[in-house]
Amino acid sequence: MLKKFLAAVAGLVLSVQVMAESAVDLSDPYKMVEQVADNTFKRVATDQGIIAKDKEHLRQIVEQELMPYVDYKYAAYRVLGSYIQKVRTMKDASEKKQAVENIKTFIDVFQRYLVATYAGVFTQYKNQKVEFGEARNFQGDDVAVVKTRIVEAGKPDIKIDFKVRKGKNNEWRAYDMMAEGISLLDAKQTELHGVLRQKGIEHVIDLLDKKSRLPVQFRGDDGN
Repeated sequence: MLKKFLAAVAGLVLSVQVMAESAVDLSDPYKMVEQVADNTFKRVATDQGIIAKDKEHLRQIVEQELMPYVDYKYAAYRVLGSYIQKVRTMKDASEKKQAVENIKTFIDVFQRYLVATYAGVFTQYKNQKVEFGEARNFQGDDVAVVKTRIVEAGKPDIKIDFKVRKGKNNEWRAYDMMAEGISLLDAKQTELHGVLRQKGIEHVIDLLDKKSRLPVQFRGDDGN
């Protein structure tokens, strides 16, 4: 399932037409998603000469153009799921302190893992057409879903939903993507749940850290 999800995500991430760079409006979830996509692909197109010689340059593009608008901390908490609640209820102060430090490390590693994953997706850059869904009234909401559709001649449309949330500073950032109803976070949580329970968070950190350090390339099976 995760392999199919990432293949679908690649279709979206690689399909936004390059447009003029503009300031990102973090007060509007719909404008934010569209503008970040436009700015990122403009950079990818501009740096094609560098990328052709060194795909690792894509990490820099992702870090500078995309990650500032991804709420990776919240996404990391969602992936850890019930483990967060387990830490909150720990009675032993020393054990709890170490667990909190492990969570902080996990967040850092998860951020690097996302950078590596998105950088790999960008190696598949093409010029498919993307259509953004109609913006809806989001006043009073803390979460919004930005719908998109990938249109490519001779192929079925691919539907992708971006989940975005409003932070305490009232700025919107993306935290999840759903391809044909499959959530990236849910897929990752399912993948890591058993490992986290059986081998612990330190093993999970080591696992993601190793994946994040692999050479940049598209991995339809999420790097395995």
